[in-house]
Amino acid sequence: MEYKLIDGKATATAIKAEIAEEVKAIMAAGGKQPHLAAVLVGHDGGSETYVKNKVLACEQCGFKSTLIRYEDDVTEEELLACVDRLNKDEDVDGYIMQLPLPKHIDEQKVIMAVDYRKDVDGFHPINVGRMAIGLPCFISATPYGILTLLRHYNIPTSGKKCVILGRSNIVGKPMASLMMQKCYGDATVTVCHSRSVTLKEECREADIVIAAIGIPEFVTADMVKEGAVVIDVGTTRVKDETRKSGFRLSGDVKFDEVAPKCSYITPVPGGVGPMTICSLMKNTLAAGKKEYYK
Repeated sequence: MEYKLIDGKATATAIKAEIAEEVKAIMAAGGKQPHLAAVLVGHDGGSETYVKNKVLACEQCGFKSTLIRYEDDVTEEELLACVDRLNKDEDVDGYIMQLPLPKHIDEQKVIMAVDYRKDVDGFHPINVGRMAIGLPCFISATPYGILTLLRHYNIPTSGKKCVILGRSNIVGKPMASLMMQKCYGDATVTVCHSRSVTLKEECREADIVIAAIGIPEFVTADMVKEGAVVIDVGTTRVKDETRKSGFRLSGDVKFDEVAPKCSYITPVPGGVGPMTICSLMKNTLAAGKKEYYK
């Protein structure tokens, strides 16, 4: 079967160009430049790259961006004081707390302290709850990016059987909620995880497989039916001596083997990744325009 590659990079570039035009129009009419802040604790390689890409995306969209850095030994009090400052700063429309945080900090406590009206990552329980019942909110960036890709490629989801691999708070759970809802996916949704006994059988019946299980090359050809749509959310660093960096990014799908059976498939890198940052930009624009919360 001739599969179509879902190009997240090109889609994200087009959307960021549209956002930049809108920002120009807002500022030309005397409006405020959207401002995104990011808080980065420590020097985790993945987080460093991600935040660098966010700052770059802000430039492309015409946003103002601020990066606030702390060392690994930052106290919970210092971090909560930073959150309080950002909540009160009227120039900051939205901000992100780059996760994971060091072990000595209560991640949930920090997330709870974020003003949900500035929570462009969509992690605050108020945004999660509003999303679950279909109210306007900031949708977490990766699921929002996947929805955008499915729409951009006119991939039908209504009435389709969708299997989601993984049950994380960042991808699996919100993705299941969105794919189930009438106004978004309108699909029949099954969530599988490491304890699911019938995981392979469930995948084989799926029209759409969204793999976010965090195990490199977990999804193999015998798990996918002919003509399925496969969305690979995995980004695990695996050793690769042939690369200058000494590693490469691996998805959750064994691409070369699975792709020939698919109607559509996302690559890693260049699939879901760029759309995650693009979604964050869409959320920041909405925050700047006060679209959801006055």
